[in-house]
Amino acid sequence: MSTKILLKYRRSGLRLIPLFSFGLLFFAQVSSLNAQTETSRPAWIKTDVQHGYKRTNSSNQSVELKNEFIRLKMFRRIGGWGWGEVYTGNGKFMAVLDHLGEVKLRDQDIPLRLESDDVELISGPEGETLLFKVKAVVVKDKLKGTSFEEWMSYPLDKPCLTGEVRVTLIKGKPLVKLSYRLVATGNYFASYIRGPWLKVGESSFGVNKDDAIFPGVEWTIQDEWSSGQDWFKDPWALRSVPHPYKVSIPMMALSYQGTGIGLSWDPEQVSARWFNLRSYRPQPVFAVPNFIDRANNSLLGIMIPDATVEGHENETVSANPVELRIGEMVNFDAEIWLSEGNSLDVVTDWVKRNEMPQPPAPRWNYKETLDRLANAYNTNLWHEGEGFGIRQREEDQIRPTVPAFLERYVSENKDSKLSKELKKKIDWCKAQTANPPKNKNEEMENLVKRGDHILTLQMKDGSFRFDPDGRHYMKDDFRVATSFIEPMGFEGDSALDICVTPALELLTIAQKTGDAKYKDAARKALEFCMHMMRPEAGDFWETPLHAPNLLAAGHAAIAYYEGYKVFGDERYRQKAIYWIRSLLPFTNLWEPSDIPMMYNTKPCLCSSDWYFANWVRDHVQWEVLAVFSQSGSHGINWAEVDKEMDWMTYHEGITRASMRWIQIHTDNNWRPHNLPASYEAYQRGEFDYCYSDTHNSTTGFYAGMFITPEPIASNIYIILDNLKKK
Repeated sequence: MSTKILLKYRRSGLRLIPLFSFGLLFFAQVSSLNAQTETSRPAWIKTDVQHGYKRTNSSNQSVELKNEFIRLKMFRRIGGWGWGEVYTGNGKFMAVLDHLGEVKLRDQDIPLRLESDDVELISGPEGETLLFKVKAVVVKDKLKGTSFEEWMSYPLDKPCLTGEVRVTLIKGKPLVKLSYRLVATGNYFASYIRGPWLKVGESSFGVNKDDAIFPGVEWTIQDEWSSGQDWFKDPWALRSVPHPYKVSIPMMALSYQGTGIGLSWDPEQVSARWFNLRSYRPQPVFAVPNFIDRANNSLLGIMIPDATVEGHENETVSANPVELRIGEMVNFDAEIWLSEGNSLDVVTDWVKRNEMPQPPAPRWNYKETLDRLANAYNTNLWHEGEGFGIRQREEDQIRPTVPAFLERYVSENKDSKLSKELKKKIDWCKAQTANPPKNKNEEMENLVKRGDHILTLQMKDGSFRFDPDGRHYMKDDFRVATSFIEPMGFEGDSALDICVTPALELLTIAQKTGDAKYKDAARKALEFCMHMMRPEAGDFWETPLHAPNLLAAGHAAIAYYEGYKVFGDERYRQKAIYWIRSLLPFTNLWEPSDIPMMYNTKPCLCSSDWYFANWVRDHVQWEVLAVFSQSGSHGINWAEVDKEMDWMTYHEGITRASMRWIQIHTDNNWRPHNLPASYEAYQRGEFDYCYSDTHNSTTGFYAGMFITPEPIASNIYIILDNLKKK
């Protein structure tokens, strides 16, 4: 049975003549509160307390919830409870919870905080809870007895919102749960209603940070600004209040000096709804540093209305207000927690606590999917006299290259008519292969030649450098961006993917040749990257070099794990785990009810060519498939390497998600956006069972070029093999 202790505060009944205004009102109210006898106040209410938050008033009373990991101190302002301060278990001041809610009415210029006269302490099975019975401030009441009363008139004479806010510290965890249950007292238009409004670094470390992650939207480090123009140009740069569907995990994180703090919410919660009006769901707000409140902190917040149309993004004061009706409920549920490490550790802790979500139901079972894909290679993806593939442009060439999975499929289904037909096609392709190595000596010579060439590119410090007009030139996107606006990276610069991809190749060459010089060079490159904390440069051919990137994360994970296998250095194994976990902020671990996108991934958190593709809005699936295909080819099973995370479920998730992307022309759910002329070929079924390049997170539409389905089949085979081993 829970115990309840209730503290009520007497109203002073004080009325001041206008001459004294707010100054004397402040002094009198504080004096009245401090004059209460100790017998009217439970022992857990502290008085004459010190608070870290400077930009507020106080009645010098507080309550505290704490365990060995986290401390939450809630304070009473002059008008009532309150605001909160979040500390680590050893007293490091991390953040301020600015209020218990705030509403801005469309026709009233002053935002109205929700405050509570009372606080109730409840001990329950989850932990201790503070219950605040809140009500919105009434401006008319605040002006009574002041010089303003004679010349300012605010019409409301009752709180526009009332209700309860519960703050619960979970036993034995650095986790605080917040529950807001509010009710409108009349018909109002609200420009915003704010729930948790967390000001990280306020009155302590300010705008400083190690990194901050807004999954699917931002990953900033050191002194970078969120919504900055590092990876986007306006108008795309501003993304402080994004369409909620662009957020891949419903949480935000920031870290400083080895401690991270997170704020999460339920993205499908109905925060407000009236029977003849639309539903409102929690809208995240992310500003690092806090350019929204223009204060020396970083902001992680939740509010309504939500930006369900891209045209209404970035409105902290909405042009289309929430239409409240008398009796309408306004609800928010959220969590605040602390993690050791950086922001990626905060994200990882969220995934551990909530577990990897179940993969979507497969479009077809694995065997049927393999059958369908093999049949596509036997029909529309086969070009007689040329080979396997697709032609989306006139200049596209079909080559006699055999998709890796097809040989396995044929060997495991030898007696089927389909396999026999495919076997003939595969044999024809192999017969066309030009100039295979004549013997092992020639193959070894080629490896040594390649390895020596890579060594000529390596700098003395172990790094490799960006060469946009030379070996890194792949497309003209980079040149267009440079001539159109500015370079997306600078010649001679270095980044994670630029270094780990040659390091991985050197390790392979060293293993095959036995020459230690390649191994030593690979180690120097891995050491050069040890200090890096954000995956960068995987899509260097069309995106900013240092932008957060999924492909770089995967390449680094594989390179470091191969380094661990070669050198036995535990640091490399831990770094491999770090980099594979850095896939998480790019991955949708939730989906809205109206658009299936669980386990869809963002390729990078940036734009292409500054203006021509927005990768915060759009998903891409081929890169994450490539990471797990390449991992499989190296014999790496991440579920065995990183046992704390359910990578088996993740792998099935991203693979089953890719099945959604498979296009069949009769479904009519794809449109071209960069190759308009390819639509007629699509209608003829020439691209059937290929998958699309992009998916729009806000509309649910598929578009872009087509990719042949070999990566999907390869990942299915890896999953089947891993399931057999379990």
